[in-house]
Amino acid sequence: MADGTMTATFLAVIGGASLLAVTARRLHPSDRLPSLEGWALADRSLGPVWTWFLLGGTIFTAYTFTAVPGLAYGNGAAAFFAVPYTVIVCPLAFVLLGRLWTVARAHGYVTVADFVRGRYGSPPLALVVALTGILATMPYLALQLLGIRAVLTVGGVYPRGAAGDLVMVALFAGLAVATYRHGLRAPTVISALKGVAVFVSLTAVTWLVLVRLGGPGAVFEGAAGRLGGRALVLTPAQQPAYATLALGSALALLMYPHVVTAGFAADGPRTLRKVSVALPAWTGLLALFGVLGFAALAAGVRAPEGGAEAAVPMLVDRLMPGPLAGLVFGAITVGALVPAAVMSIAAATSFVRNVYVEYVHPTATPKRQVRIAKAVSLIAKAGAVAFVFGLRDQDAINLQLLGGVWILQIFPAVAVGLFTGRLHPRALLAGWGVGMAAGTYLVVREGFSSIVGLGSGPLEIYAGLAALVLNLIVAVAGTAVLERLGVPRGADLTDLPSRLTVRRRPETGANQQ
Repeated sequence: MADGTMTATFLAVIGGASLLAVTARRLHPSDRLPSLEGWALADRSLGPVWTWFLLGGTIFTAYTFTAVPGLAYGNGAAAFFAVPYTVIVCPLAFVLLGRLWTVARAHGYVTVADFVRGRYGSPPLALVVALTGILATMPYLALQLLGIRAVLTVGGVYPRGAAGDLVMVALFAGLAVATYRHGLRAPTVISALKGVAVFVSLTAVTWLVLVRLGGPGAVFEGAAGRLGGRALVLTPAQQPAYATLALGSALALLMYPHVVTAGFAADGPRTLRKVSVALPAWTGLLALFGVLGFAALAAGVRAPEGGAEAAVPMLVDRLMPGPLAGLVFGAITVGALVPAAVMSIAAATSFVRNVYVEYVHPTATPKRQVRIAKAVSLIAKAGAVAFVFGLRDQDAINLQLLGGVWILQIFPAVAVGLFTGRLHPRALLAGWGVGMAAGTYLVVREGFSSIVGLGSGPLEIYAGLAALVLNLIVAVAGTAVLERLGVPRGADLTDLPSRLTVRRRPETGANQQ
């Protein structure tokens, strides 16, 4: 049964998020006509503080904050691949996002597939990039709901049966309305609450847990005793899998449409570089969540079988006073709403720009594009809710593992394309197909494990990175063959690499926040 003070604090946090979503209309410029850029990218007007909250809140999802400590609870040190992975993302974002923003702003690109279309002059390549992004995003969106459900169940505010489903629908309904009306501005203002709530609550929880369990030494000793000693340290056999999983996940993350969307909303490349330097603060939070997974072991928490992501919520519910537990649960729940909103916006924008306008209605007005994008964003959220209610949790996790492998296969077309246009679009398309097929085969062959063995030896690596290597080999070799055969390529409209600067618009009051 839920504690009254815990429930009250939880509802206060959720209510605060709802009120902030209503204030998103204050970020609307009053003198601009409706446009997809305005709805999906907040008119590219966000300054460093807003961008830091939005990009961090989008990358560090609620499911991440429950899955990483859950993995630490069940598997030990291997779970901490997420820490170097999110550290590697920062220099990559510093280099890639600013460069991509510059080209996108100069040519009016709204999605990463727009960039691919302009860079290579290939509608089929742009289409597969857009569809891959949508395909990889949908299970990721569903996982945010799983994170919310795990937290609400432990907190006693998710009743069994239809009543619990109604709680989930009610939470998402408010988000859906705010996103429909205000676009990216709604998750932007909510991300500020997420950042403050998560930083404050996690710092307090970590300190109290360490005090109550006898300090860091007692936590790690207790966890080691339950994991089998050496599980707190990587074995030599685990190191290749750990390293390749961290590297491959970092390369994949910046290809997700929701991350690019959050980056495109910044007011310039300088803002993105500042934010990239400050993003490791969020990584520190993730490391603390991982430590709480060990603390749950040391405290003797018994998570349900197959539900290790509930370990930290159970620890908080057991050791923390009601108000602090409610703050943590509210922070994690809000932490799911921000990326869920951005994911639905990104998927809808990719569909409108790269499917609907390209193939269905090329003369669609900006107003109609916004109307269609709003409708598709609602459908995406409804689909995620139906997915969670209709399928097993493990199905969403399996599809998200595949999604990470799939999204990595657009890296050559996007990231490599930022620095060279030498790769032939048909070769990139062939490399994408080989990478998708190989990555899917490897993951499914291992029983939906992203770590796969190579050959008959003990070497294990990340399946997505192995598929990416095959992808690049096919793209490079295919380019050489197609050039020798004299196969023409589409026109490059991006002016890369010679044109990499644009004049920044005058800053507004919104930019200064």
